[in-house]
Amino acid sequence: MIFPMHASSGTSLPLDESILKPGLRLGVGVSGGADSVALLLALRARARDLGLVLCVAHLHHGLRGAEADADLDFVRSLAAQLELPFHHAQVDVAASAGESIEEAARRLRYAWFRQLLLEIPLHAMATAHTRDDQAETVCGKFLRGAWTEGLAGIHPVVEFPEGRILRPLLAAKRSEVEAYLNEIGQPWREDSSNRDSAFTRNRMRHELLPLLETWNPRLRNHLAQMAELARDEEAWWQAELARIAPQLILAGKPVRGGGRASGGGLALDVTRLAALAPAMQRRLLRHAAAQLGATPDFPATEALRNLALAGRAGQRKELAQGLRAERTPRELRLTRETTASAEEAIPGYSVPIPGEFSAPAFGLSLRAEIQAEAAHPVSPRTATLRNWRPGDRVLLRHSSGPRKVKEVLDRMRLTGTSRTVWPVLELDGTIVWMRGAEVEPQHGVVIFASPLDPEA
Repeated sequence: MIFPMHASSGTSLPLDESILKPGLRLGVGVSGGADSVALLLALRARARDLGLVLCVAHLHHGLRGAEADADLDFVRSLAAQLELPFHHAQVDVAASAGESIEEAARRLRYAWFRQLLLEIPLHAMATAHTRDDQAETVCGKFLRGAWTEGLAGIHPVVEFPEGRILRPLLAAKRSEVEAYLNEIGQPWREDSSNRDSAFTRNRMRHELLPLLETWNPRLRNHLAQMAELARDEEAWWQAELARIAPQLILAGKPVRGGGRASGGGLALDVTRLAALAPAMQRRLLRHAAAQLGATPDFPATEALRNLALAGRAGQRKELAQGLRAERTPRELRLTRETTASAEEAIPGYSVPIPGEFSAPAFGLSLRAEIQAEAAHPVSPRTATLRNWRPGDRVLLRHSSGPRKVKEVLDRMRLTGTSRTVWPVLELDGTIVWMRGAEVEPQHGVVIFASPLDPEA
Protein backbone atom coordinates (compact mmCIF):
# COMPACT_ATOMS: atom_id res chain seq x y z
CA MET A 1 0.00 0.00 0.00
CA ILE A 2 1.09 3.56 -0.67
CA PHE A 3 0.40 6.12 2.01
CA PRO A 4 1.82 9.39 0.66
CA MET A 5 3.11 11.79 3.27
CA HIS A 6 2.02 14.79 1.20
CA ALA A 7 -1.06 15.08 -0.96
CA SER A 8 0.11 17.72 -3.40
CA SER A 9 -0.74 16.99 -7.01
CA GLY A 10 -2.06 18.55 -10.16
CA THR A 11 -5.54 17.52 -9.13
CA SER A 12 -6.91 19.53 -6.23
CA LEU A 13 -10.05 19.11 -4.20
CA PRO A 14 -12.49 21.97 -3.55
CA LEU A 15 -11.89 22.20 0.19
CA ASP A 16 -14.01 24.74 2.07
CA GLU A 17 -11.31 26.51 4.04
CA SER A 18 -13.68 29.20 5.32
CA ILE A 19 -14.84 26.85 8.09
CA LEU A 20 -11.28 25.88 9.09
CA LYS A 21 -9.95 28.43 11.56
CA PRO A 22 -6.30 28.69 12.66
CA GLY A 23 -5.58 26.70 15.81
CA LEU A 24 -8.53 24.36 15.20
CA ARG A 25 -8.14 20.99 16.95
CA LEU A 26 -9.88 18.82 14.40
CA GLY A 27 -10.75 15.14 14.43
CA VAL A 28 -11.26 13.60 10.98
CA GLY A 29 -13.76 10.78 10.70
CA VAL A 30 -12.13 8.21 8.40
CA SER A 31 -13.95 5.05 7.36
CA GLY A 32 -11.29 4.01 4.87
CA GLY A 33 -13.48 4.84 1.87
CA ALA A 34 -12.38 7.18 -0.90
CA ASP A 35 -14.17 10.27 0.40
CA SER A 36 -12.79 10.15 3.94
CA VAL A 37 -9.28 9.18 2.85
CA ALA A 38 -9.21 12.09 0.41
CA LEU A 39 -10.48 14.49 3.07
CA LEU A 40 -7.77 13.38 5.50
CA LEU A 41 -5.00 13.76 2.93
CA ALA A 42 -6.28 17.15 1.74
CA LEU A 43 -6.45 18.43 5.32
CA ARG A 44 -3.03 16.98 6.13
CA ALA A 45 -1.55 18.75 3.12
CA ARG A 46 -3.02 22.09 4.24
CA ALA A 47 -2.66 21.66 8.01
CA ARG A 48 0.51 23.70 8.37
CA ASP A 49 -0.74 26.60 6.24
CA LEU A 50 -4.18 26.63 7.92
CA GLY A 51 -2.87 26.06 11.44
CA LEU A 52 -4.81 22.83 12.01
CA VAL A 53 -4.09 20.22 14.69
CA LEU A 54 -5.39 16.92 13.30
CA CYS A 55 -6.21 13.48 14.61
CA VAL A 56 -7.88 10.47 12.97
CA ALA A 57 -11.07 8.79 14.25
CA HIS A 58 -12.45 5.44 13.05
CA LEU A 59 -15.61 3.74 14.30
CA HIS A 60 -16.03 -0.01 13.74
CA HIS A 61 -19.78 -0.59 13.42
CA GLY A 62 -19.69 -4.29 14.26
CA LEU A 63 -20.91 -5.13 10.74
CA ARG A 64 -19.24 -6.90 7.78
CA GLY A 65 -16.92 -9.05 9.95
CA ALA A 66 -13.38 -9.44 8.61
CA GLU A 67 -13.94 -6.73 5.99
CA ALA A 68 -14.59 -4.16 8.71
CA ASP A 69 -11.59 -5.41 10.69
CA ALA A 70 -9.45 -4.80 7.61
CA ASP A 71 -10.91 -1.28 7.31
CA LEU A 72 -9.77 -0.59 10.87
CA ASP A 73 -6.25 -1.86 10.15
CA PHE A 74 -6.10 0.22 6.97
CA VAL A 75 -7.07 3.47 8.71
CA ARG A 76 -4.75 2.79 11.65
CA SER A 77 -1.84 2.29 9.23
CA LEU A 78 -2.73 5.42 7.30
CA ALA A 79 -2.81 7.50 10.50
CA ALA A 80 0.58 6.09 11.54
CA GLN A 81 2.09 6.82 8.14
CA LEU A 82 0.83 10.40 8.34
CA GLU A 83 2.11 10.63 11.94
CA LEU A 84 -1.31 11.58 13.27
CA PRO A 85 -2.94 10.45 16.56
CA PHE A 86 -5.44 7.65 16.02
CA HIS A 87 -8.65 6.97 17.95
CA HIS A 88 -11.06 4.13 17.39
CA ALA A 89 -14.02 2.40 19.02
CA GLN A 90 -16.40 -0.42 18.18
CA VAL A 91 -20.20 -0.50 18.50
CA ASP A 92 -22.83 -3.12 17.74
CA VAL A 93 -25.15 -1.41 15.28
CA ALA A 94 -27.28 -4.50 14.66
CA ALA A 95 -28.05 -4.94 18.36
CA SER A 96 -29.13 -1.32 18.79
CA ALA A 97 -31.07 -0.97 15.54
CA GLY A 98 -34.72 -0.35 16.32
CA GLU A 99 -34.67 1.96 13.33
CA SER A 100 -32.96 1.09 10.05
CA ILE A 101 -29.34 -0.09 10.10
CA GLU A 102 -28.39 3.14 8.32
CA GLU A 103 -30.05 5.34 10.93
CA ALA A 104 -28.70 3.31 13.85
CA ALA A 105 -25.15 3.52 12.45
CA ARG A 106 -25.48 7.25 11.96
CA ARG A 107 -26.83 7.79 15.48
CA LEU A 108 -24.05 5.78 17.10
CA ARG A 109 -21.39 7.39 14.93
CA TYR A 110 -22.37 10.93 15.90
CA ALA A 111 -22.76 9.95 19.55
CA TRP A 112 -19.14 8.77 19.46
CA PHE A 113 -17.98 11.91 17.65
CA ARG A 114 -19.60 14.03 20.36
CA GLN A 115 -17.88 11.93 22.98
CA LEU A 116 -14.50 12.50 21.31
CA LEU A 117 -15.12 16.24 21.19
CA LEU A 118 -15.34 16.21 24.98
CA GLU A 119 -12.71 13.63 25.83
CA ILE A 120 -9.69 14.52 23.68
CA PRO A 121 -10.81 17.44 23.63
CA LEU A 122 -11.45 18.80 20.13
CA HIS A 123 -13.01 21.92 18.69
CA ALA A 124 -14.65 20.03 15.82
CA MET A 125 -15.01 16.77 13.91
CA ALA A 126 -14.78 16.71 10.11
CA THR A 127 -16.81 14.30 7.98
CA ALA A 128 -16.28 13.62 4.28
CA HIS A 129 -19.72 14.34 2.83
CA THR A 130 -19.50 15.31 -0.85
CA ARG A 131 -21.75 16.99 -3.37
CA ASP A 132 -23.02 13.55 -4.38
CA ASP A 133 -24.00 12.83 -0.78
CA GLN A 134 -25.79 16.16 -0.72
CA ALA A 135 -27.74 15.32 -3.88
CA GLU A 136 -28.75 11.93 -2.48
CA THR A 137 -29.85 13.49 0.80
CA VAL A 138 -31.96 16.19 -0.83
CA CYS A 139 -33.55 13.67 -3.18
CA GLY A 140 -34.36 11.37 -0.27
CA LYS A 141 -35.84 14.23 1.76
CA PHE A 142 -38.00 15.26 -1.17
CA LEU A 143 -39.29 11.72 -1.63
CA ARG A 144 -40.24 11.58 2.05
CA GLY A 145 -42.18 14.84 1.78
CA ALA A 146 -39.81 17.19 3.59
CA TRP A 147 -40.53 20.87 4.13
CA THR A 148 -38.08 23.43 2.84
CA GLU A 149 -35.90 23.11 5.94
CA GLY A 150 -35.47 19.42 5.07
CA LEU A 151 -34.44 20.31 1.53
CA ALA A 152 -31.52 22.22 3.06
CA GLY A 153 -29.90 18.78 3.18
CA ILE A 154 -26.45 18.38 4.75
CA HIS A 155 -25.25 21.54 6.47
CA PRO A 156 -21.58 22.57 6.14
CA VAL A 157 -21.45 23.25 9.90
CA VAL A 158 -23.56 21.65 12.63
CA GLU A 159 -23.34 22.93 16.20
CA PHE A 160 -23.53 20.55 19.17
CA PRO A 161 -23.03 21.48 22.82
CA GLU A 162 -19.75 19.55 22.74
CA GLY A 163 -18.42 21.18 19.56
CA ARG A 164 -18.99 21.37 15.82
CA ILE A 165 -19.30 18.93 12.94
CA LEU A 166 -17.68 20.28 9.75
CA ARG A 167 -18.16 19.13 6.15
CA PRO A 168 -15.29 20.74 4.17
CA LEU A 169 -15.81 18.55 1.06
CA LEU A 170 -19.45 19.38 0.27
CA ALA A 171 -18.48 21.10 -2.99
CA ALA A 172 -16.45 18.12 -4.25
CA LYS A 173 -17.81 15.52 -6.65
CA ARG A 174 -17.18 11.85 -5.94
CA SER A 175 -15.47 11.61 -9.32
CA GLU A 176 -13.08 14.42 -8.29
CA VAL A 177 -12.30 12.58 -5.06
CA GLU A 178 -11.34 9.39 -6.88
CA ALA A 179 -9.34 11.29 -9.51
CA TYR A 180 -7.41 13.02 -6.72
CA LEU A 181 -6.53 9.74 -5.03
CA ASN A 182 -5.66 7.99 -8.28
CA GLU A 183 -3.30 10.78 -9.28
CA ILE A 184 -1.32 10.57 -6.04
CA GLY A 185 -1.42 6.75 -6.04
CA GLN A 186 -3.37 6.48 -2.80
CA PRO A 187 -5.54 3.36 -2.38
CA TRP A 188 -8.75 3.25 -0.39
CA ARG A 189 -11.18 0.66 0.90
CA GLU A 190 -14.45 -0.28 -0.80
CA ASP A 191 -17.38 -1.03 1.51
CA SER A 192 -19.26 -3.99 0.05
CA SER A 193 -22.48 -2.83 1.73
CA ASN A 194 -22.46 0.21 -0.57
CA ARG A 195 -23.61 -2.12 -3.34
CA ASP A 196 -26.40 -3.71 -1.29
CA SER A 197 -29.74 -2.67 -2.82
CA ALA A 198 -31.48 -3.40 0.49
CA PHE A 199 -30.31 0.03 1.64
CA THR A 200 -32.43 2.96 0.48
CA ARG A 201 -29.47 5.25 -0.19
CA ASN A 202 -27.82 2.62 -2.38
CA ARG A 203 -30.94 2.24 -4.53
CA MET A 204 -31.04 6.00 -4.89
CA ARG A 205 -27.33 6.18 -5.74
CA HIS A 206 -27.18 3.30 -8.21
CA GLU A 207 -30.70 3.25 -9.66
CA LEU A 208 -32.85 6.34 -9.18
CA LEU A 209 -30.36 9.18 -9.67
CA PRO A 210 -28.71 7.61 -12.76
CA LEU A 211 -32.18 7.17 -14.26
CA LEU A 212 -33.11 10.80 -13.55
CA GLU A 213 -29.79 11.93 -15.01
CA THR A 214 -30.86 10.54 -18.37
CA TRP A 215 -33.43 13.39 -18.27
CA ASN A 216 -31.01 15.99 -16.87
CA PRO A 217 -27.27 15.21 -16.64
CA ARG A 218 -26.81 18.16 -14.26
CA LEU A 219 -29.34 16.84 -11.75
CA ARG A 220 -26.85 16.40 -8.89
CA ASN A 221 -25.64 19.97 -9.35
CA HIS A 222 -29.21 21.24 -9.23
CA LEU A 223 -30.02 19.25 -6.09
CA ALA A 224 -26.90 20.57 -4.34
CA GLN A 225 -27.80 24.12 -5.40
CA MET A 226 -31.32 23.61 -4.08
CA ALA A 227 -29.85 22.67 -0.72
CA GLU A 228 -27.79 25.86 -0.59
CA LEU A 229 -30.80 27.98 -1.52
CA ALA A 230 -32.95 26.23 1.07
CA ARG A 231 -30.34 26.79 3.81
CA ASP A 232 -30.11 30.51 3.09
CA GLU A 233 -33.87 30.90 2.90
CA GLU A 234 -34.33 28.93 6.11
CA ALA A 235 -31.92 31.27 7.88
CA TRP A 236 -34.02 34.22 6.70
CA TRP A 237 -37.25 32.54 7.82
CA GLN A 238 -35.84 31.85 11.27
CA ALA A 239 -34.94 35.52 11.67
CA GLU A 240 -38.45 36.54 10.59
CA LEU A 241 -40.04 34.07 12.97
CA ALA A 242 -37.94 35.39 15.83
CA ARG A 243 -39.28 38.87 15.05
CA ILE A 244 -42.95 38.07 14.43
CA ALA A 245 -43.74 35.01 16.58
CA PRO A 246 -43.63 36.84 19.96
CA GLN A 247 -46.30 39.23 18.64
CA LEU A 248 -48.77 36.52 17.61
CA ILE A 249 -48.05 33.44 19.71
CA LEU A 250 -49.28 33.90 23.27
CA ALA A 251 -48.94 31.63 26.28
CA GLY A 252 -51.91 30.52 28.38
CA LYS A 253 -55.51 31.73 28.23
CA PRO A 254 -56.91 35.26 28.41
CA VAL A 255 -58.53 36.20 31.72
CA ARG A 256 -61.29 38.64 32.48
CA GLY A 257 -59.98 42.13 33.00
CA GLY A 258 -56.89 41.61 30.83
CA GLY A 259 -53.73 39.56 31.00
CA ARG A 260 -53.34 35.81 30.58
CA ALA A 261 -53.34 32.86 32.95
CA SER A 262 -50.28 30.62 32.98
CA GLY A 263 -50.54 27.11 31.52
CA GLY A 264 -53.11 25.98 29.01
CA GLY A 265 -50.80 25.69 25.99
CA LEU A 266 -50.36 28.41 23.36
CA ALA A 267 -52.68 30.60 21.33
CA LEU A 268 -52.50 32.61 18.09
CA ASP A 269 -54.49 35.76 17.36
CA VAL A 270 -56.54 34.68 14.32
CA THR A 271 -57.21 38.22 13.07
CA ARG A 272 -53.54 39.09 12.91
CA LEU A 273 -52.73 35.64 11.52
CA ALA A 274 -55.22 36.13 8.67
CA ALA A 275 -53.47 39.35 7.63
CA LEU A 276 -50.23 37.50 6.88
CA ALA A 277 -49.16 35.65 3.74
CA PRO A 278 -49.97 31.91 3.70
CA ALA A 279 -46.25 31.08 3.88
CA MET A 280 -45.89 32.98 7.16
CA GLN A 281 -49.15 31.53 8.48
CA ARG A 282 -47.82 28.00 8.01
CA ARG A 283 -44.48 28.89 9.57
CA LEU A 284 -46.13 30.40 12.64
CA LEU A 285 -48.45 27.45 13.13
CA ARG A 286 -45.63 24.94 12.86
CA HIS A 287 -43.43 27.10 15.10
CA ALA A 288 -46.15 27.19 17.77
CA ALA A 289 -46.65 23.42 17.49
CA ALA A 290 -42.89 22.89 17.78
CA GLN A 291 -42.87 24.79 21.07
CA LEU A 292 -45.30 22.14 22.32
CA GLY A 293 -43.06 19.34 21.00
CA ALA A 294 -45.13 18.46 17.90
CA THR A 295 -44.11 18.41 14.23
CA PRO A 296 -47.28 18.62 12.12
CA ASP A 297 -47.04 17.49 8.50
CA PHE A 298 -48.58 19.39 5.58
CA PRO A 299 -52.17 18.06 5.96
CA ALA A 300 -52.10 18.74 9.71
CA THR A 301 -50.73 22.25 9.18
CA GLU A 302 -53.44 22.98 6.64
CA ALA A 303 -56.08 21.66 9.05
CA LEU A 304 -54.80 24.11 11.67
CA ARG A 305 -54.75 26.97 9.15
CA ASN A 306 -58.32 26.26 7.99
CA LEU A 307 -59.54 26.10 11.57
CA ALA A 308 -57.83 29.41 12.37
CA LEU A 309 -59.04 31.26 9.26
CA ALA A 310 -62.47 29.75 8.59
CA GLY A 311 -63.41 27.87 11.76
CA ARG A 312 -66.23 28.69 14.15
CA ALA A 313 -65.86 29.32 17.87
CA GLY A 314 -66.00 26.00 19.70
CA GLN A 315 -64.65 23.88 16.84
CA ARG A 316 -61.86 21.46 17.77
CA LYS A 317 -59.30 19.31 15.98
CA GLU A 318 -57.29 16.40 17.33
CA LEU A 319 -54.14 15.70 15.35
CA ALA A 320 -51.21 13.31 15.47
CA GLN A 321 -48.61 13.46 18.27
CA GLY A 322 -51.30 14.47 20.78
CA LEU A 323 -51.69 17.95 19.29
CA ARG A 324 -55.11 19.53 19.91
CA ALA A 325 -56.53 22.75 18.50
CA GLU A 326 -59.59 24.75 19.57
CA ARG A 327 -61.08 27.79 17.89
CA THR A 328 -62.34 30.60 20.09
CA PRO A 329 -63.87 33.88 18.88
CA ARG A 330 -60.44 35.53 18.73
CA GLU A 331 -57.81 32.80 18.98
CA LEU A 332 -56.63 29.40 17.86
CA ARG A 333 -55.55 27.58 21.00
CA LEU A 334 -53.05 24.72 20.83
CA THR A 335 -52.39 22.14 23.52
CA ARG A 336 -50.67 18.79 23.57
CA GLU A 337 -51.06 15.68 25.68
CA THR A 338 -47.92 15.23 27.74
CA THR A 339 -47.90 11.51 27.06
CA ALA A 340 -47.78 11.86 23.26
CA SER A 341 -44.02 12.28 22.89
CA ALA A 342 -42.45 13.51 26.08
CA GLU A 343 -39.02 12.41 24.87
CA GLU A 344 -38.78 15.53 22.72
CA ALA A 345 -39.20 17.78 25.79
CA ILE A 346 -36.59 15.98 27.93
CA PRO A 347 -32.97 17.10 27.56
CA GLY A 348 -30.08 14.71 27.28
CA TYR A 349 -27.44 15.06 30.00
CA SER A 350 -23.69 14.43 29.75
CA VAL A 351 -22.75 12.36 32.80
CA PRO A 352 -19.07 12.12 33.86
CA ILE A 353 -17.77 8.62 34.62
CA PRO A 354 -16.64 8.47 37.34
CA GLY A 355 -18.50 11.30 39.02
CA GLU A 356 -21.78 12.61 40.43
CA PHE A 357 -24.55 14.31 38.50
CA SER A 358 -28.03 15.75 39.00
CA ALA A 359 -30.74 15.50 36.33
CA PRO A 360 -33.72 17.68 37.32
CA ALA A 361 -35.82 16.64 34.29
CA PHE A 362 -35.79 13.06 35.57
CA GLY A 363 -35.77 13.94 39.29
CA LEU A 364 -32.55 11.93 39.70
CA SER A 365 -29.17 12.18 41.32
CA LEU A 366 -26.60 9.77 39.86
CA ARG A 367 -23.20 8.57 41.04
CA ALA A 368 -21.07 6.64 38.57
CA GLU A 369 -18.08 4.54 39.63
CA ILE A 370 -15.54 2.42 37.76
CA GLN A 371 -14.69 -0.95 39.27
CA ALA A 372 -10.92 -1.33 39.32
CA GLU A 373 -11.20 -5.12 39.39
CA ALA A 374 -13.33 -5.26 36.20
CA ALA A 375 -11.90 -7.35 33.34
CA HIS A 376 -12.04 -4.45 30.90
CA PRO A 377 -12.75 -1.25 32.82
CA VAL A 378 -13.33 1.96 30.89
CA SER A 379 -11.14 5.02 31.27
CA PRO A 380 -12.78 8.21 32.59
CA ARG A 381 -15.27 9.40 30.01
CA THR A 382 -18.76 10.79 29.49
CA ALA A 383 -22.04 8.90 29.20
CA THR A 384 -25.42 10.23 28.09
CA LEU A 385 -28.46 10.21 30.35
CA ARG A 386 -31.52 10.45 28.10
CA ASN A 387 -35.08 9.32 27.66
CA TRP A 388 -35.56 5.82 26.24
CA ARG A 389 -36.25 5.52 22.51
CA PRO A 390 -38.08 2.90 20.46
CA GLY A 391 -35.51 0.31 19.41
CA ASP A 392 -33.31 0.70 22.51
CA ARG A 393 -32.04 -2.59 23.90
CA VAL A 394 -30.71 -3.39 27.36
CA LEU A 395 -28.95 -6.45 28.79
CA LEU A 396 -30.60 -7.41 32.07
CA ARG A 397 -28.96 -9.59 34.71
CA HIS A 398 -29.63 -13.31 34.30
CA SER A 399 -30.91 -12.67 30.75
CA SER A 400 -29.77 -14.70 27.75
CA GLY A 401 -29.37 -11.60 25.60
CA PRO A 402 -30.36 -7.95 25.13
CA ARG A 403 -34.07 -7.14 25.37
CA LYS A 404 -35.99 -4.25 23.94
CA VAL A 405 -36.54 -1.51 26.51
CA LYS A 406 -40.16 -1.40 25.34
CA GLU A 407 -40.60 -5.02 26.43
CA VAL A 408 -39.01 -4.32 29.80
CA LEU A 409 -41.41 -1.39 30.34
CA ASP A 410 -44.31 -3.66 29.35
CA ARG A 411 -43.27 -6.16 32.03
CA MET A 412 -43.05 -3.32 34.55
CA ARG A 413 -46.69 -2.47 33.68
CA LEU A 414 -45.88 1.19 33.07
CA THR A 415 -48.39 3.39 31.25
CA GLY A 416 -49.01 7.07 30.53
CA THR A 417 -46.45 9.74 31.40
CA SER A 418 -44.56 7.37 33.71
CA ARG A 419 -43.78 5.17 30.72
CA THR A 420 -43.13 8.00 28.28
CA VAL A 421 -40.49 9.66 30.46
CA TRP A 422 -38.14 6.85 31.51
CA PRO A 423 -34.39 7.47 31.77
CA VAL A 424 -31.54 5.28 30.53
CA LEU A 425 -27.79 5.86 30.64
CA GLU A 426 -25.92 5.18 27.41
CA LEU A 427 -22.17 4.62 27.21
CA ASP A 428 -20.44 3.84 23.90
CA GLY A 429 -23.79 2.93 22.34
CA THR A 430 -24.67 0.54 25.20
CA ILE A 431 -27.30 1.12 27.89
CA VAL A 432 -25.45 0.57 31.18
CA TRP A 433 -28.25 1.69 33.51
CA MET A 434 -32.05 1.93 33.35
CA ARG A 435 -34.37 3.13 36.04
CA GLY A 436 -36.14 0.27 37.82
CA ALA A 437 -34.20 -2.48 36.02
CA GLU A 438 -31.29 -4.65 37.10
CA VAL A 439 -28.84 -4.16 34.26
CA GLU A 440 -25.93 -6.53 33.74
CA PRO A 441 -22.76 -4.60 34.72
CA GLN A 442 -20.74 -3.67 31.64
CA HIS A 443 -17.38 -1.95 31.13
CA GLY A 444 -16.87 -2.07 34.90
CA VAL A 445 -19.29 0.82 35.38
CA VAL A 446 -21.59 0.83 38.42
CA ILE A 447 -24.40 3.36 38.73
CA PHE A 448 -26.04 4.44 41.98
CA ALA A 449 -29.27 6.44 41.59
CA SER A 450 -31.40 8.27 44.14
CA PRO A 451 -34.31 10.71 43.99
CA LEU A 452 -33.18 14.30 43.53
CA ASP A 453 -33.75 16.40 46.62
CA PRO A 454 -36.17 19.16 45.46
CA GLU A 455 -34.56 21.59 47.90
CA ALA A 456 -31.05 21.00 46.58
